[in-house]
Amino acid sequence: MSRSRIIVVGSSNTDMVVRTDRFPKPGETILGNEFFMNQGGKGANQAVAAARLGGEVVLVASVGDDVFGKAALQSLWDEGIDVSYIRIDKDAPSGVAVITVDRSGENNIVVAPGANGTLLPEEVQHVEDLMEKGEYILIQLEIPMQTVEYIISKAEKKGAKVILNPAPAQSLSRDVLSKVYLLTPNEEEASLLTGIRISDEQSARKAAESLIESGVQNVVITLGARGAIALFEGGYVYVKAQKVIAVDTTAAGDVFNGALVVALNEGRSIREALEFATKAAGIAVTRLGAQSSSPYREELDIYHQTTQNQL
Repeated sequence: MSRSRIIVVGSSNTDMVVRTDRFPKPGETILGNEFFMNQGGKGANQAVAAARLGGEVVLVASVGDDVFGKAALQSLWDEGIDVSYIRIDKDAPSGVAVITVDRSGENNIVVAPGANGTLLPEEVQHVEDLMEKGEYILIQLEIPMQTVEYIISKAEKKGAKVILNPAPAQSLSRDVLSKVYLLTPNEEEASLLTGIRISDEQSARKAAESLIESGVQNVVITLGARGAIALFEGGYVYVKAQKVIAVDTTAAGDVFNGALVVALNEGRSIREALEFATKAAGIAVTRLGAQSSSPYREELDIYHQTTQNQL
C-alpha cells in the first residue's frame, strides 16, 4: 500500500450549525433546535477525511490569529496532519461558515472567508518545493482563484496530479480545466460548467463527456444518494451508493474527495476508488457536522464487511 504524501490546498473555517425543522422563507424568522460549532472549511475537511482514512497529509491554508484559528490548528495537528504550511494572518479573522440543517439532513451554508481570502499566490510559492512527479494535490475553490490557478500551473510543470473539486460552483477557464488531472464536481457544479441539466446517470455521463471535451483528463461526478460516475482514462464507471438514513449532508462531498484521493494514491482502480469514496460519504451523512462526521479507516473496513454479508 502506497504512503505517498497528499497535498491539500484550501480553506479552513469554523462551522456554526443550527438544526431546524425547515429552512425559513425570505424575511421569515423561525426557531431552531440544537446549535453547535465544528471545525470545517472544504480544504480542512478534505485533509481530515484523507488523514483518517490512512493518507499522509500536508494542508496548505490560512487562518486568523484568533481563537478560531488556534482551535483549527490544534484540531488538525491532533488528526496527524502536517500544519507547517498553514499561515497565520495577523490582520484577517479566521473563516467562518453559518450552516442551517433541516430535518431531512439537507443544508444551507453561508461562508465568510476571512483569512482564506488572503491565501494569495505570493503566500504559497514555497509549496512548489513540496510538489513531486506523480504526487496528488487536492484543491477546491474556497480560496482566491488566482491561487488555485497558480497551484495548478506549478503542479503541471512538476508533473504532479491535480484533483480539483470545483466547489463552491463557479465558471472555470478552458486553460485551467486543461491542466487538471481529475475534476470532481457534484451535479450542480457539473451543470454550471457544462450547461447540461443532470437528472440521471445518462445526463451525468453526457456532462462528463462535455468536460472531457473541454480538456479535462478525467472526470468524476457525484450524484448524491445515487452514487457517482467516472470517465477515467478512457473508461466509464458507475457506482451506486449504499442506502442510508441521512442526518446531515454537510461535508459529504469533502469526505468523498478525501477518500477518493487516498484510494487513488494507494494505486486502486477507479472503480475501487469510487466504491471506497461512496462508502465513506455514506457513513458521513449519518452523522452531524463536517470534520466530526469523517469516518476512520477501520470503520470503513467494518462497513464493507457488514454490507458484503448483507448481499
